Amino acid sequence: MVAAEAIFDLLSSSSSSSLDSSSADPSSLPPSPPLEATAYQSNLENSWVYDELKAVRNVHAGFAAGVAPGLIHAGLVTQITKGREPWTFRNTKTDSAKTKKAKECEVIEYPKNDGRYTFDLLTNLQRSGTYHEGDQPAHLRIKATMESVASQVSFPEYAGPEQRFCPAGVYEYKMVEENGGGEKPELVINAQNCVHCKCCRYAEGGREGREGGREGGRMERDVYMLVAVFFLSFSFT
Repeated sequence: MVAAEAIFDLLSSSSSSSLDSSSADPSSLPPSPPLEATAYQSNLENSWVYDELKAVRNVHAGFAAGVAPGLIHAGLVTQITKGREPWTFRNTKTDSAKTKKAKECEVIEYPKNDGRYTFDLLTNLQRSGTYHEGDQPAHLRIKATMESVASQVSFPEYAGPEQRFCPAGVYEYKMVEENGGGEKPELVINAQNCVHCKCCRYAEGGREGREGGREGGRMERDVYMLVAVFFLSFSFT
């Protein structure tokens, strides 16, 4: 709601400032500059949401020392200090910077789904209610200056982690033939599968330069979809 209010105020002020030119020919007007809801940050910091988030800011990070220390620390900061502790645990690295290279990891062989209690990824995706219009523009794109990163960095060095961490099968690699013979990995983006979890934004950290905004207008379907994805991760018959 805080974000919606900031956007509404921004659009309202922008609309009122453009009334003088409303009678002009639209084709003769210069393109409108992009708008940024800069008031959102200050509005959030002055809301009750910020107070609640600040009170529990150290809970998750406290478990870095282990389960037992994490539980003790969580009880301390939620029941006694209630966010007034003078310390704040901060991440010194982004999630993407913590990703190990493939040669440093062991291959994990997961048990095959049985179709009764566990199911394959695409079956769960279908049950989640994910839906996109047939003519909807793809909201996941690779920046032109980073087109080679997937085949030259992500796949050879990290074994293409995006094809594993994505819960909806959006990213996959296919081997394509090169002009001089041989094959090279090519990243295929199935944007229609996306459940908008933002995992790729943080796990990849811009290494491949994904960009783009999603099409809005179906909030009630999206809420149902996200809840369904969570529960279907633990599918039972």
